[in-house]
Amino acid sequence: MANNEDNAVRWHWRNTMKPVRFFQFDARSGFFAILVLMHARLWTLYLMIGVNIIFWILERKGLSFAAALRALRVWFIGNYRPAWVYSRRRKFLDTGSS
Repeated sequence: MANNEDNAVRWHWRNTMKPVRFFQFDARSGFFAILVLMHARLWTLYLMIGVNIIFWILERKGLSFAAALRALRVWFIGNYRPAWVYSRRRKFLDTGSS
C-alpha cells in the first residue's frame, strides 16, 4: 500500500514533458481557435483548419512543434556549418597566470 501511495505522489513528474493538448491538437493551435472566435471570418476558419492539419501531420511524423522548427532550420541551412572565427571563440576566464 505504501508503494502505491509513493507512486501516486510522484506520478505527476512522469507527465511533465508531455505536450499540452487543446482537445486532441497541440495547444499552440488554440491561438487560432481563439482567433476564429474573435474574428469570425471564413478565412480565419480555413487558417485554423490548415494549422491543425499541419500540427497533425507533424505529430504523425513524430515531431513536436519545436522539433519541426529545428528540422526546418536544418533543412534551410544544410550540412554546411561555418566555423567560428578564432576571435569569437569562447576563452577561459582564468588562464592560470597570476
